[in-house]
Amino acid sequence: MTITQRISLIVGRALRTLLGLALLTTANLVAAENIAVHAGWLFDSETGRLLEKRTVHVVDGKVESVERGYTQRAGERVIDLTAFSVLPGLMDMHTHLAYEFGPRTYTEAFTWNPADYTLRAVDTAKRTLMAGFTTVRDLGDSDNVTVSLRNAINRGDIVGPRVYTAGKSIATTGGHADPTNGHRHDLMGSPGPAEGVINGSASAREAVRQRYKDGADLIKITATGGVLSVAKSGQNPQFMQDEVEAIVQTAKDYGFTVAVHAHGKEGMERAIRAGVDSIEHGTYMDDKTMALMVDHGTWYVPTLLAGDWVTQKSAIDGFFPEMVRTKAAKIGPLIQDTFQRAHKKGVKIAFGTDTGVSRHGENAKEFALMVQGGMSPADAIRSATWNAAQLLNAQDELGSIAPGKQADLVAVIGNPLEDISTLERVRFVMKGGVVYKQPE
Repeated sequence: MTITQRISLIVGRALRTLLGLALLTTANLVAAENIAVHAGWLFDSETGRLLEKRTVHVVDGKVESVERGYTQRAGERVIDLTAFSVLPGLMDMHTHLAYEFGPRTYTEAFTWNPADYTLRAVDTAKRTLMAGFTTVRDLGDSDNVTVSLRNAINRGDIVGPRVYTAGKSIATTGGHADPTNGHRHDLMGSPGPAEGVINGSASAREAVRQRYKDGADLIKITATGGVLSVAKSGQNPQFMQDEVEAIVQTAKDYGFTVAVHAHGKEGMERAIRAGVDSIEHGTYMDDKTMALMVDHGTWYVPTLLAGDWVTQKSAIDGFFPEMVRTKAAKIGPLIQDTFQRAHKKGVKIAFGTDTGVSRHGENAKEFALMVQGGMSPADAIRSATWNAAQLLNAQDELGSIAPGKQADLVAVIGNPLEDISTLERVRFVMKGGVVYKQPE
């Protein structure tokens, strides 16, 4: 290397270091800014009421206090949202940021590299945040894409919601999240726990420990067949009782919660008895299953938007492989009725969309489907704030606008308790005291 090349290298490194420090300093200044948010109406997610004329004081990225009327302290910048309804940042408990279903989905596994999925996730993460969702659970990726995504968001390198990721979902051989389903035989191989495929309790424990090593925040398993996988059954149980128990026991040792994809009744009930934290979809649950969930305190994440979406697409010739189309046409229409019955039975419900099936940034369409299913607008909003925070075990940090919690605020024009669709048109987004979207 010549002297000139060495000097160029040293200068380049110095400039990158200075730029990094400048960006970090700027981010810290923004986050540390003291702000008074004047809210025309403020949603109290603990009670489900809209409170009129409130000021939210934000210090160091957290809510310092909430006061009646419009107040301003020395050194505070005022954000005028007096014409808006202000709510806690919305939370979606079932997303797939690295995926977005389309006509090439089934060939992407053969044509895309991990970097392609990562670049897509950068885009979908920003769309999600701008739609008002400041926190999400990501329930299944490949190559730990969303672990890296979460870390990049936390560093401030890219814009996105607060991400709790499961990394790669755990399945059994041929199960819903077996990544080689539908491949020709010589490409199937024999994926194991590292790839999220287990058989028996020992490999189940290994898969959980691998997720810990990978940097996941929680565990996701596919306890039954699914709709979009290229496999025959959409509802058969796919874990034996000892396997799901091994996953739950090991997960608790590592401080993980366990989310369970399940359509079929038997697979659901095995998971509930094992002590999982949430059931996703839950299509074929009956009164017995619902009673079991109430007894065990198991959360239900309905994903009505995904059910509605696959139902619509199943009517389009050629959109799905025929095996998938048959399942989508059968299972998709049932989820709304299941939700309605579960809500009446008192099952705990947290908001989740399975976005990545439908388009990212349209997550709030789930609210209208929940209200159509008999839930009040207030309870629908609470499912995406207060309830979601409890499911995450993050109620001390998230889920309401209260002293000591993260300053995650969104705002809409109109009264969401009268028109839930206003949440599909979020005009203001703050996450951790940083404003990412302002009214035009």
